[in-house]
Amino acid sequence: RIYSNMPAAYPVSGTKPANETDWSRVVMGEGRTFVANDIDGIAEVFSDHELIRSLGCESVMNVPVVVAGRVIGTINCLDAAGHYTPDRIEAAEALKLPGAVCLLLQQRQSATGGQ
Repeated sequence: RIYSNMPAAYPVSGTKPANETDWSRVVMGEGRTFVANDIDGIAEVFSDHELIRSLGCESVMNVPVVVAGRVIGTINCLDAAGHYTPDRIEAAEALKLPGAVCLLLQQRQSATGGQ
């Protein structure tokens, strides 16, 4: 994680374990955006679903950032149940290119010690 608007719950540099779920198949395997618009859908793929709900969130959207055919990261958004409509999902797809730029710059800075 290179950014978090909820650092107490999801600190920068934090990670989640990679489990074989529908999420990993859709996002990591197929490079497609994953959406769960209720807490039950979130609970099927994320072990921290209780924390997510405690933050007032019951829907999730994960947009994969793909470079050269490889997922190098995801843009993760949480909100109220039912928030991620087709229009919002389509709009989020526009974040892929700027997301790739940010992730590649962060990787470069990490590799060069911030230079």
